[in-house]
Amino acid sequence: MNQRVGLRETKKERTRETVSATAIRLFLDRGFDQVSITEIAEAAEISRRTLFAYFPTKEDLVLHRFADHESEAARIVRTRTAGRQPLDALREALLDALARRDPNTGLNDTPEIVAFLRMIFVTESLAARLTRYTARGTEALTEALRETGADPLVARLAAAQVIAVQRQLAVMNHEALAAGESADARYPEAARAAHQAFDLLDGGLGARLRTG
Repeated sequence: MNQRVGLRETKKERTRETVSATAIRLFLDRGFDQVSITEIAEAAEISRRTLFAYFPTKEDLVLHRFADHESEAARIVRTRTAGRQPLDALREALLDALARRDPNTGLNDTPEIVAFLRMIFVTESLAARLTRYTARGTEALTEALRETGADPLVARLAAAQVIAVQRQLAVMNHEALAAGESADARYPEAARAAHQAFDLLDGGLGARLRTG
């Protein structure tokens, strides 16, 4: 029974990724607003009803990749090694992501990734929906920081600042790459900016978050 359930979930996830990849390919080729749900369903060889079972809205076809990471900052805080400060763990994770050219940092110059991020930033409905995911990420990080013993207000303000800083750093990196700079050439400045940003965070609410 467990094996059948596992295979069924694997098949569902594979279908979900195929549908999303098909939609994104069409969006990048013709523009987000120029592609209909019906066209996506036909290209993915599924019904509209099946498509909506996986993705309730057209925007979700694109932004589910961000939704999958919305609780990542909270996870980093919860799984940090004993004695490590929350902001230190978040800083280290960001620097590691930059080194790996994680697309979520904006520091990935694969043409498809650059075009994907540009589409999100210039499409009003996608940019607005991304704000919702950001808000949920802030809520998750707030809860994780409260679990460390932080004052509720400090936890909320710190979480809002961390998530905002991560997003703005990603936007800055994307803008540099969209202007023609390579990821390798941008990396030193991206790492420097990340360090400076977390230094500023640590010099503000950081002292109120220290544990142990």
